[in-house]
Amino acid sequence: MQPFVFNTTARLVCKAGAATELGHHTAALLGGTVLFVTDQGLRAIGLEKGAIASLEAAGIKVSVFDGVEADPSLATLLAAVEMAQATGATGIVGFGGGSSMDVAKLAALIAGSGEDINEAWGVGNAKGPRLPLVLVPTTAGTGSEATPVSIITVGENEKRGVSSPLLLPDIAILDAELTLGLPAPITAATGIDAMVHAIEAYASKSANNNPVSAMLAREALTLLGANIETVVREPRNHAARQSMLLGSMLAGMAFGNSPVAAVHALAYPIGGMFHIPHGLSNALVLPHVLSFNIEDESNGSWQHYGELAPLAFPALTEPPSPSLARDFIAELSALSARLGLPQRLRDCGIGEEALPVMAADAMKQTRLLVNNPRDVSEADALAIYQAAW
Repeated sequence: MQPFVFNTTARLVCKAGAATELGHHTAALLGGTVLFVTDQGLRAIGLEKGAIASLEAAGIKVSVFDGVEADPSLATLLAAVEMAQATGATGIVGFGGGSSMDVAKLAALIAGSGEDINEAWGVGNAKGPRLPLVLVPTTAGTGSEATPVSIITVGENEKRGVSSPLLLPDIAILDAELTLGLPAPITAATGIDAMVHAIEAYASKSANNNPVSAMLAREALTLLGANIETVVREPRNHAARQSMLLGSMLAGMAFGNSPVAAVHALAYPIGGMFHIPHGLSNALVLPHVLSFNIEDESNGSWQHYGELAPLAFPALTEPPSPSLARDFIAELSALSARLGLPQRLRDCGIGEEALPVMAADAMKQTRLLVNNPRDVSEADALAIYQAAW
């Protein structure tokens, strides 16, 4: 067995209604003044009220930063940091989807240490310390509550990441009741996103691909495959929602240690340039990246995809083979279509003339591309986009 390191969230609370007990679970950690990071959409429906009331009942002063947008910008992050500093925050709560949790992670880091964000970009460059951090996901997709990564949009459309164990929260709260109101398109796209995390973690070329991540990825894909269509058809199915939330978190634990690869690298320009949600961006390129990977049988990706196939799709019962890997990819495409997601880049308003620019941008995601089972050149990226167009 090769050496590996496995880091994850220190404490998990998985319980329906746990968000309304937030003060009970976190008061001793967060201190007397909290910055609560969320977005205006969640505030408009009042989803955060129970969590904030619980914090206040525990004697905690809460200041709310609700300026997080999809694909949060550096300006948004710095505004959150400024508010944390101005209010004397002793702890940070991130409440929402991946964007809110990403902002909360880096706000905790910068407000706690005062370090320059420009020196923290990349893998292992953050120094810390950070403020105490609690994350409460409201979607079953990013798994950000269990990953050491935060992604921020810099400039017009460049996505940059900070990857450090410092960004793992002290506590994650998994409360499926927060996900019951999610519209079907968001439920579907975030669910596919979580499946991508499990698939890429399992097949990652990272030197830190390890037995713990592999086990978690397999269990995650089993839960996600068994429940994703149910939650889209039956949006208030509590059991399926909780299974999706757990599956998403397990996939986050997996790829937080065995990092994702080319699917994400090619998805980022789609989101950055066209503001397409991250989960949908992943879904659009997923089958085409996996097909590219198995074209070269020597990298062994067909073996990984074949091992995962029956977990997500129990009807695929034969032993792993290149043929089974192709069937797995076809089933992923069919699942995306059944869930009602757009199938082509052109369906999302992306013109063919944008593909070369996207391919060039994807090459900037070197921290992800190095993990792909097969090397990806700019010409390869362009061919994958053309296949997806």
